[in-house]
Amino acid sequence: MSEVLKLGLMGYGFAGSTFHAPVIAHSGRTAVAVIATSQTERARADYPDADIVPDFDTLLAREDISCIVIATPNDTHFDLARRALNAGKHVVVDKPVTLSGADAQTLAALAARHGLLFAPFHNRRWDGDFMTLRALIADGKLGRVTHYESHFDRFRPAIPKRWREEAAHGGGLLFDLGPHLIDQALALFGAPQSISATVRQQRDNAQVPDYVHLQLHYADKEVILHASALTALPPPRFTVHGTRGSYVISGLDVQEDQLKAGLRPGDAEFGKNVAGLLREADSDRDTQSACATQDGDYVGFYRALAATVLDGKPFPIAAQDAVDVMTIIDLAIRSDTEGRRLPFSPAAATQ
Repeated sequence: MSEVLKLGLMGYGFAGSTFHAPVIAHSGRTAVAVIATSQTERARADYPDADIVPDFDTLLAREDISCIVIATPNDTHFDLARRALNAGKHVVVDKPVTLSGADAQTLAALAARHGLLFAPFHNRRWDGDFMTLRALIADGKLGRVTHYESHFDRFRPAIPKRWREEAAHGGGLLFDLGPHLIDQALALFGAPQSISATVRQQRDNAQVPDYVHLQLHYADKEVILHASALTALPPPRFTVHGTRGSYVISGLDVQEDQLKAGLRPGDAEFGKNVAGLLREADSDRDTQSACATQDGDYVGFYRALAATVLDGKPFPIAAQDAVDVMTIIDLAIRSDTEGRRLPFSPAAATQ
C-alpha cells in the first residue's frame, strides 16, 4: 500500500469540517492526523483516530506533521501560513490564500526559500463541469474559444450572522468565490492583458460585496466571471463559444451540496453531475447533443498533494497561480473604485 501523508488541520469550522477533513480522510493517500480547534468534542466525535489539540502552536510543534492545512477565517491566512512555513511545514491554504497580491507573493517567496510547498486550495479545478470543459477545449471540440462566461450565482437575500459577511474578516463574494472563478479562467487561458470589474453590495444591510462582475480581457477572447447572492433564476454555470461550436451547462457541481449533506467520496452517487449541451458545427457537420459531465473529484487535490510531498511529483497548482489570482482581485477592487480598465502584469513568484 502506498505511504499515507498525515496532515494537520488548523480550524474545524465550515471549511475545515465540510471541504477538507472528509476529503482528506477519503483520498486514499492522506489522513486527518491532528486537528487544532476549540470545537474539541465535535472534532473528536467525527475523527476519533485524530489527535485534537487546542491551538496552532501545539500543531506547529508536532514533528510527525510535515504539512498543515489552514482552514480559518480569511484574515488569519497570511500570518498562520507564514508561521507554518517558517516552522518548516508545507502548507495548504484555503482560498483566498491572503487578502492581497503582495501578501500572496510574500508567502510564495518564503516557501521557495525554504524549499516548501505553498498550495492554494483551488479545489474547483476538480469540479466535474470544469474538468469536462477543459477536456473539450484541449480536444479542439470548440475550436478557438472566443467567449467564456462563468457564473457562480445563488439566491441568499437574508444575510446570516457569520464572519464571511464581515469586512473585518475578509468576507464577501470577491474573496469567497472570486478565487475559484479567476483560477479556473487562468488555468484555461493563462494571463489576461487587462481587467475591468464591478463590485457591489446589493442586499439590504450588506457589509461586504455580494455582486461581482469581472472581465478578463485577452487579445482573442472575452472572459466574463460573475457571482451574485441575488439571483433566483441562475443563468448557465458555463457558457463557452468558439470557432467550431458551443458548450453550455447549468447548475453547480454537486460535490459541495453532497459534502454538506453527509455524503463522502466513494459513495455511489458522489460527484455525479448532470450533462451539459454541446453543439459542434464546422464545414462537414452540425450536431447538437447532450455532453456527459465528468464525475467531480475533490479527492484529486489531496491525492496530488500526497504525490508531491511523498513522491516528489510536481503539484498541479503553482504558487504563481495563487499570486496571480490575488493580484487580479487587487485590480478588480481598483477597477471598480476608479471606474476604469487596468492592465495586468503578473507579480513574479518562484516555486
